[in-house]
Amino acid sequence: MGFIPYSTQDIAPEDVAAVTAALTSPFLTQGPAVPAFEAEFAAAHAVPHAVAMANATAALHLSCLALGLGPGGLLWTTPNSFVASANCGLYCGAEVDFVDIDPATRNMSVEALAAKLAAAPRPPDVLVPVDFAGLPADLAAMRALADRHGFRILEDASHATGADRHGRPVGSEFADIAVFSFHAVKVVTTGEGGMAVTHDPELARRLRSLRSHGITRDPAAFVAPAPGGWHYEQQALGWNLRMTDVAAALGLSQLKRLPAMQAARARLADRYDRLLAGLPLRLPARIPGFRPAWHLYVVEVDGAATPVSRRALYDALRAAEIGANLHYAPIHLQPFWRARGFAPGDFPDAEAYADRAVTIPLFPKLTEAQQDRVVEVLAKTLARAEAA
Repeated sequence: MGFIPYSTQDIAPEDVAAVTAALTSPFLTQGPAVPAFEAEFAAAHAVPHAVAMANATAALHLSCLALGLGPGGLLWTTPNSFVASANCGLYCGAEVDFVDIDPATRNMSVEALAAKLAAAPRPPDVLVPVDFAGLPADLAAMRALADRHGFRILEDASHATGADRHGRPVGSEFADIAVFSFHAVKVVTTGEGGMAVTHDPELARRLRSLRSHGITRDPAAFVAPAPGGWHYEQQALGWNLRMTDVAAALGLSQLKRLPAMQAARARLADRYDRLLAGLPLRLPARIPGFRPAWHLYVVEVDGAATPVSRRALYDALRAAEIGANLHYAPIHLQPFWRARGFAPGDFPDAEAYADRAVTIPLFPKLTEAQQDRVVEVLAKTLARAEAA
């Protein structure tokens, strides 16, 4: 059967055709494909503004800057995420702290957030909740806290393209800015790429300026009268973090295929739920009204029901050429963050989750035979321990 990765890109002939058309067009970058991708992505997520960037890390960084985060500022995020969700605050010169997770959803805990706000000497300037594995975080409750305490919400929806809350697309409400990732293993891919969406035209203007050296070519925004049509102005310190037209062409084609790809992910997740029922594993939460994107399918070893360790399960899957993975080792326990004063025990729910978690394969082209192989290895490994 060969190696089964935990995830992989889904590239169809129409995607190849779209990229080929971009490669043979007059524009490899700064052409019409990026604005077209932005417009379609904004429409799909019910927002007026979408700003494409080179990657989601760049989108998080520039979004923090657009929201006014800087030296002396404070960002809070979840320890159960990729390090970019926290690093973006440091890029701006701000301090970073964490809020523990809800053990069921694996997203930032609203209760832990409320308790931390009540005890902290000051609220964060920016809160970065993460839609882990594609399950939307409870942003309605976080928005209520943000309005009460006066902080901004930057939703890290890198896993959640196409997900929704009560029928509303992720990114369409509650957050000041939401960021999506188009890395190769994400729900929609451009190879590398990211998108920031917002309802605020001023935030969108700042994002567009910051991704392109802080430069504007809009005569209405010029500080000095334009001497001619060639004129441009650098009005801020920005970066070159634009998306190419080649990447945008792939993203636009992928976006058209999103409903079918997401349906395949959901079908496979439902099938995992059925096949894994009865094993001593904790399966992903199902929250009424919240439709996940199913970027990842993560199980947790139930230590109260089996002596099998997470390490034993991971090693058995890897030995069977199944690309098990861990999402995520808690950010605050990484050496870099421990050197900044964090320690084991700081966020016990995130740490306990990470000690039990194994990501198993889920992607649109995963076959039922491959899925059956994953389930077989899980069941046999757990059964051997019970027999012993």
